[in-house]
Amino acid sequence: MSNEQGPVAVITGAASGIGRGLAEHAAKQGMRLVLADLDAPGLQALCDELQAGGAQAMACVTDVADPAQVERLRDRAVEHFGGVDWLFNNAGVMQTGYSWEITQAQWQRMINVNLCSVINGIRSFVPLFLRQGRAAHVINTASLAGLVSSPLMAPYNVTKQAVVALSETLHYELTMLGAPVSVSVLCPGPVASEIMASNQVVDTAGTSFSQLLDSTIRQGMTPTELAVQVFVAVAENRFWIFPHKGFKPALERRVQSILEETNPQFQMTDIEEDSHAAR
Repeated sequence: MSNEQGPVAVITGAASGIGRGLAEHAAKQGMRLVLADLDAPGLQALCDELQAGGAQAMACVTDVADPAQVERLRDRAVEHFGGVDWLFNNAGVMQTGYSWEITQAQWQRMINVNLCSVINGIRSFVPLFLRQGRAAHVINTASLAGLVSSPLMAPYNVTKQAVVALSETLHYELTMLGAPVSVSVLCPGPVASEIMASNQVVDTAGTSFSQLLDSTIRQGMTPTELAVQVFVAVAENRFWIFPHKGFKPALERRVQSILEETNPQFQMTDIEEDSHAAR
């Protein structure tokens, strides 16, 4: 396949939030787009909008938690555009509540969407990238929660930290092979989105934390601003993508606590400072 018409990017969770921002920016860069989401109306509306603006884009309704559907996504991308150059494993959902009160179904949903979707993406697309034998990029969306934990967010913390570990491992493996495939892990703080709409609130945990988190997210960095930073980071072949710099003192405290073997301490101001820094 020739990239004379622009590289091909597959973006999951594309219908809204970070995914939509990535898709809109990619279109401006002349990339050809394969947009995936479970929200069929939202996905088609975005695809129509991008096509109206002159972009080459196709929509593929996909449950990224289903390996067979992610394989179908890959196959449709290859059939339509001849290959794939960038993979954004971006789909995600939220769940808050006390760890012991979150139901098994809620835990499984978070694992399926936030973690298994990334695993499915890697298993489906990395072999394709290796066969193509040219430069390609895998960008996995984690979170600051992938590096520092917060209370009342156990499934989110667990799945996002697993995405960071998986991304780092994949980076090591591809480097060992000398493959022309690079990996980046995106760890944003608050980004304006509707992710809290996916939250199945556990009443006994109270709603105050969820309301604060929702407000913080809605006041966060815009998806457009985030996308610009992501594309710059990939162009510079950076593994770590930290759009919000204000979290680094919290990460430093966590690492120091580990090294000194002291008990961890959470400071709510870390979340709030990141939101203020984004505005």
